[in-house]
Amino acid sequence: MKQHPRGPSPAGPGRVDLTRFGLAIGLLALATTVDAARPSGEAGVDWGDPRGEECVDCHMTENPGLYWEWNHSAHGQAGVNCLDCHQREEGAIDAFKHEGEFISIVVTPKNCSTCHQTEFEEMDGSHHAKAGQILGSLDNLLGEVIGGPAAVNAGCKQCHGGELEFYTEGKNKGRPTPGTWPNTGIGRINPDGSLGSCTACHGRHRFSRAQARTPDTCGKCHVGPDHPQIEVYNESKHGIIYRAKVDEMNLDSRKWVAGVDYSAAPTCATCHMSAGPGIGSTHNVGERISWTLRPPISTKINLVKLENGQEFDVPEGQEIPAVGDEAKGSTVVEVLTWKDRRAKMEKVCFGCHAESVITGHYKQFDDVVDLYNDKFAIPIAAMMVRLKDGGYITGAPFDEKIEWTWWEIWHHEGRRARHGASMSGPDYTWWHGMYEVAQHTYFKWIPELKEVVVKKDGNDAFAVALLEEYFQPIDGHDWYFNGMSKEQLEVVRKGFEARYGEGSLK
Repeated sequence: MKQHPRGPSPAGPGRVDLTRFGLAIGLLALATTVDAARPSGEAGVDWGDPRGEECVDCHMTENPGLYWEWNHSAHGQAGVNCLDCHQREEGAIDAFKHEGEFISIVVTPKNCSTCHQTEFEEMDGSHHAKAGQILGSLDNLLGEVIGGPAAVNAGCKQCHGGELEFYTEGKNKGRPTPGTWPNTGIGRINPDGSLGSCTACHGRHRFSRAQARTPDTCGKCHVGPDHPQIEVYNESKHGIIYRAKVDEMNLDSRKWVAGVDYSAAPTCATCHMSAGPGIGSTHNVGERISWTLRPPISTKINLVKLENGQEFDVPEGQEIPAVGDEAKGSTVVEVLTWKDRRAKMEKVCFGCHAESVITGHYKQFDDVVDLYNDKFAIPIAAMMVRLKDGGYITGAPFDEKIEWTWWEIWHHEGRRARHGASMSGPDYTWWHGMYEVAQHTYFKWIPELKEVVVKKDGNDAFAVALLEEYFQPIDGHDWYFNGMSKEQLEVVRKGFEARYGEGSLK
């Protein structure tokens, strides 16, 4: 195989005295994980096709930036070339003839699985892989109908992924249509039936491990009013230390074990994907998540894995199929309860934290989710159903103001509060979260509740009855019905005056 000038190989991972940490046994268990990132198969047979060297020679001149990225990548250093990834069989919908070879512009996870089978299988059934299947969601309804398809195409689908389409005739036959390409959405629907895009996290053509491990990579999509994970992370102690100590993160380490290869701070990948003492890495980003924080009401979730590679969540309290049972057209091969999933996350935490810190964090996190659920989400959701059943609002979404307000309470403020608590972001837990949940409940949603009832009945008796039934029994709403007690106000007055002087609170 003809050799091209190679950039310097990535520096080896920093070494730490493993005995000092008592982690030798745990690291032995990670041996297979370490090898999983390497191209499998035989050079010159499974990859390193000699004919691909002609591609490299041409693109070195035609697309020097593309060539430079590839040549300095792990692929370039190992001899994995253009043809290994882009070659297609004649007749494939995405294939066209180029310089005597049938190729495709699009490289899919199935193509990557030629060398990275484990990573492909972990990703294939995960929530990330399903992200492109958003047609039936309320988010998509907002985008397609209230916003417009162009916004969805350049917005939603660039993160979630969309279905790729290809010209089927003419000079562009086999090439993707400009309306659907480029797209590196994490749940992209590919022409070979695979779901996802490895380049969503490992940008082509460098395919950098370090890039995939940085918070900004996840923050491209996990950002904004409804899922502000990157903002929460940035304000957390973890995010602050990461920025200050990024040079100590050893991001290009092959195995990258928390507490061993780095100790400054975790990134998103650390907690959700990467290895820790006694736990290997995974490309299934949802496996360690014990709460679902996305819907109006959060539930703890159990994970059921199937023989066909797919998986699904079962909310706490619902019947969980057993290993060997038939489910969703396949056979159950593994069940992870929400406690199992949490234990996996905790193993990563133990790389740097003592048990008291981990237990305390989950206690504080669980308490915020329970507060949001019990005080606001569950009673409001029940009242919204009563309004629809009573004909006070229609069954169609987003055609009444009160539905928009409820949407933002759970989809924006409520999510922010829950995500803030989950990732130790105090400002998002309170000021961008529970504060706004409460403010919009008391001073937007309740007035709108009374408005829709008055519009139909001519009085607000039904609205008052709903509030008395669903809100009044909850201690946290007592101040709304009865005002703050003299004792509560006195505590506030004393604290205020101790800080600003006697008589300062009028």
